[in-house]
Amino acid sequence: MGESDGGNMLNGGLVSLQAILEELKPSEQKVAQYILAHPEEVVKLSVQKLAELSGVSEATIIRLARSLNMKGYQELKLRIAGDLNKQVTNNLGSYQEIMMEGSIESIMQAVSWNNIQSIQDTLSVLSSDEVKRAADALSQARKIDVYGVGASAVIAADIKQKFSRINLWCEAYADFHAQLTSAVNLTEQDVVIGISYSGQTEDIIQSLTEARQQGATIITLTKFGPSPVAELADIRLFTSSVEKSIRSGAMASRIAQLNVIDILFITMVSRQQEEVIPLLEKTRVAVSRTKRSSG
Repeated sequence: MGESDGGNMLNGGLVSLQAILEELKPSEQKVAQYILAHPEEVVKLSVQKLAELSGVSEATIIRLARSLNMKGYQELKLRIAGDLNKQVTNNLGSYQEIMMEGSIESIMQAVSWNNIQSIQDTLSVLSSDEVKRAADALSQARKIDVYGVGASAVIAADIKQKFSRINLWCEAYADFHAQLTSAVNLTEQDVVIGISYSGQTEDIIQSLTEARQQGATIITLTKFGPSPVAELADIRLFTSSVEKSIRSGAMASRIAQLNVIDILFITMVSRQQEEVIPLLEKTRVAVSRTKRSSG
């Protein structure tokens, strides 16, 4: 994974640590657990002192920062400090468990809160450099394939609808055999977006592997951290990792993914306003005319 860019807000240290905790090597996991348990203390510690207190080497702490797409321990401390400040100023920082026997009002509050939290956390792990690279690749593509199965197929359909409005050749495939059939016919001029929140979806792994062999540029959208899907990518877009205990996890992760796609789409539109705005207006007028005639 590439390094984090300076364009992101300086927070997300704790979110990122929690997201990849289970994938870390034992020594890195040891210091990560110490940081998560003592974040206020860690922001005041030198790398030498943290190594001593957590019982690992200084090199392990540096490797941990690199695993988080950060330049080093100093950036990790700054992002943790940003997390602590954010929690104080707006009280965001934890997901709410949805109680099925609760009132409608409590369900409304919990679902909305978790969706907001998921978007906030995603801003901490989404690289503006990778968004820029994705927008560049998609704008220049001959054809865009989007692969997503199950809940991810909803995201794929949203991408196709958006890109079709600005006259890009974009196809969304929810069926594995359809994905593979399209992938074998791609070229170096084409781009594939593979969507898998877990990063473990076998159909997506096989389809992206075939598309990569044909020379297509691969963009992935997964939860933050290393995964087989993300490892196949040329460009990696991440969402936050929603806490496993949350019953609304699938809902919150979907909202975060749709938000990333909106960010990507508006980035593309903003760069080509003269060409794209008239296309958006044409599709809006066409749909509006259809509604009037059918009404």
